[in-house]
Amino acid sequence: MFRISGPGLMVLVTAFVVAVIFAANQNDVVGWVVAIIAAFWLALACFVVFSIQKAAKKAGAKLTEAQNAFTGRGPYAREDGGTLVVAERTQADEVRDLKLDHSFKIVQVQVRVVEEERVKGAAANQDTINRALETIEITATNARDMIKSSGGSGEPVTGTIID
Repeated sequence: MFRISGPGLMVLVTAFVVAVIFAANQNDVVGWVVAIIAAFWLALACFVVFSIQKAAKKAGAKLTEAQNAFTGRGPYAREDGGTLVVAERTQADEVRDLKLDHSFKIVQVQVRVVEEERVKGAAANQDTINRALETIEITATNARDMIKSSGGSGEPVTGTIID
């Protein structure tokens, strides 16, 4: 503690000890006031020193964790220095991602169609807007069916739709 805190904390400790000795010898109010003030500053300095030490330890641990992750010694590292493969992408994953990408593109196109019709105001074709919204709804439903659940069972995502 003293090595890190430096001479500042040593000065405060010395001032506190001197103030307490003089206050005890003189037994006057001023001496005790000085001792109380010195004790307050000593407590504050100790709090700051210990807080900085604790923060430095946490920062060091985070830095070590980041360095280990960067150099490949993270949580998925093997003993021989290689990386542990948790899961590999399959051909089915690639196809599903391609289908999802296509679904999102369809939704984007239909949103653009709706926006173009909304700009027309009263002259907008309501049938075009309704078909675009229906296409968005169907595409979103199909895309949700393609997403796998988090359990890894391959089942589609389930849940309650809240309107």
